[in-house]
Amino acid sequence: MVTNTSGKKKTAIARATVTEGEGRVRINSQPVELVEPETAQLKMLEPFRIAGDDARDGVDVEVSVQGGGISGQADAVRTAIARGLVQYTNDAELRDAFIEFDRSLLVNDSRRSEPKKWGGPGARARYQKSYR
Repeated sequence: MVTNTSGKKKTAIARATVTEGEGRVRINSQPVELVEPETAQLKMLEPFRIAGDDARDGVDVEVSVQGGGISGQADAVRTAIARGLVQYTNDAELRDAFIEFDRSLLVNDSRRSEPKKWGGPGARARYQKSYR
């Protein structure tokens, strides 16, 4: 059985394919163990820690991710892997465990950065003024 899922965070989009295998996890055709920094790697593997280490043994996960930065990509990959595991195993208990831990494991984070507006250096900040 093959399962295709996706995850998004800001402008990062991850597409994951979960297949039967020996527990290999590859991000952009590279083993997840080579992902830097290590915090991003830990975030990407979070679904396996919640599901239990035996969840990783029976599946291979191939993820392609593009756009965004390191942290956004890590969150997108994490969502795609979690969705793929739930869809592949068809396990309601696993789904509930993911939602109880962190809802963003199964639901995309809809927040986006606000566009800059005139009259200031950013979206909300305004230039200072003096009356002297």
